Amino acid sequence: MKTAACALASALFLATPVWATDVPAWQGFAANSQHTAAAPAKGQPLDKVRWKLAIDTAPPQAPRGLRGASAALAHYASPMITAANTVLVPVKTSSKGDFEIDAVAGKSGKNIWTMKTDYLLPPYDWVPPLPAQLTPQNRLYIAGPGGTVYFRDTPDSASGTTGQFAFYGMAAYEKNEKTYNSNVMIDTPITADAKGNIYFGFVVLASNPAGLESGIARIDAKGKGTWISAKTAALDPQITQVAMNCAPALSPDGATLYIAVSNGSIGYLVGLNAKNLRPRYRMSKPLTDPQTGDDAEVWDDSSASPTVAPDGSVYYGVTASSTNTDEHNCRGWLLAFSGDLATEKTPGSFGWDETVSIVPAKAVPRAGTKGAYYLMSKYNNYIDCGSGDGQNRIAILDPFATQQDKYSDVTVMKEVETILNPTKSPAGGVYEWCINSAVVDSKGKSVIANAEDGNVYRWNLATNAFSQQLYLNAPTFEAYTSTLIGPDGTTYAINDATLYAVWK
Repeated sequence: MKTAACALASALFLATPVWATDVPAWQGFAANSQHTAAAPAKGQPLDKVRWKLAIDTAPPQAPRGLRGASAALAHYASPMITAANTVLVPVKTSSKGDFEIDAVAGKSGKNIWTMKTDYLLPPYDWVPPLPAQLTPQNRLYIAGPGGTVYFRDTPDSASGTTGQFAFYGMAAYEKNEKTYNSNVMIDTPITADAKGNIYFGFVVLASNPAGLESGIARIDAKGKGTWISAKTAALDPQITQVAMNCAPALSPDGATLYIAVSNGSIGYLVGLNAKNLRPRYRMSKPLTDPQTGDDAEVWDDSSASPTVAPDGSVYYGVTASSTNTDEHNCRGWLLAFSGDLATEKTPGSFGWDETVSIVPAKAVPRAGTKGAYYLMSKYNNYIDCGSGDGQNRIAILDPFATQQDKYSDVTVMKEVETILNPTKSPAGGVYEWCINSAVVDSKGKSVIANAEDGNVYRWNLATNAFSQQLYLNAPTFEAYTSTLIGPDGTTYAINDATLYAVWK
């Protein structure tokens, strides 16, 4: 992989890709650069599995006590889908973390091409996903070693131009490949803006010739890169890293890049100038637990990422403070901010390891709101933490209205609708919702989410009931994953290390 890509990239560093006629149906994590998780088409009925594909040939396993004999402790990357319905699937091919992208036809699941990467995982507890993104210009970016990225154009074809970029320069990388490969790793999903510029977080483990420190990088479509350290982005010398698995998000006008940074425990949400990564906005204090007033926890085991709403508000999930985790039943908090991060708004009652989706107000016809949208949130109440009763739900929240939190004395976002997982768990209560970002089918007035019980569900927002469910596999405790919809209405759900394509 590396030899061919380097040779091509060295030849004039390759031209900017031609603007695609049709924007991809699903660019990557949570669909787009604001992470709204909006479906590109009305979802087909969840009648049957059209095809399936293993996305991890050696899932990590660990004992989980009450939750079952074992668990797949890994976060899995979202597939990407072109406008022509080619599905680009990140696949883990070994226990040590070798990866590839399998391009398959959305209709049949038939393989079109495969591209391997020698990307090296950063140090981890739960296995991180392969960072990858499809730009509006139909260029696929995949994380490579040493903080580099590979790209491939014309992903609908069996062959396409490939290359490799380094945000600190390919000449520097090629001169000291071993050093960079050992000490610099991309550790967040990749996000692309409307012009094809990409953004990601990276971790640096030791000194290097370029003087890199853990931080945030930007690469334009011609391969020119820039970066900023996490501590400079936060204007705090105690900050040491980007929050692991935190996908950068962009403001609706593309001018501001939002990402979380931390010292491995507490941290900030920051807003950077998307053109040059200079600090633009920063909270006046670290992310805070609304109940205790203490610093909230920003865990590397989480995959929470900012969601930016159409009005510019920013939503980001955190774990409760270290003194309060059990008291709030390990639910964490959904923190809400104005676009300039100067004003903190009413929090949501759940935030641990989730990225909320944006639900247009018209998709919830029974409710009324002062705003133009609601938030779709995971709403588990873990039975093995604090006073949690195992009544695990998903929720539609109104960020413009309030109520008393059921689990604390905090005023939180109003619950417009909630719905309980229907399957009893042997651990007590019901099975959890294993989602990070759930797809919003606004044309179908529904949300599609997959659960730990092995089913994928259509939640009808007009009736607040499950109008459909489809059994995929036996219940498996696993990391939270995304659901998505393709341009033909096919639903894609990950369960038990398998990608399922579901339709009528």
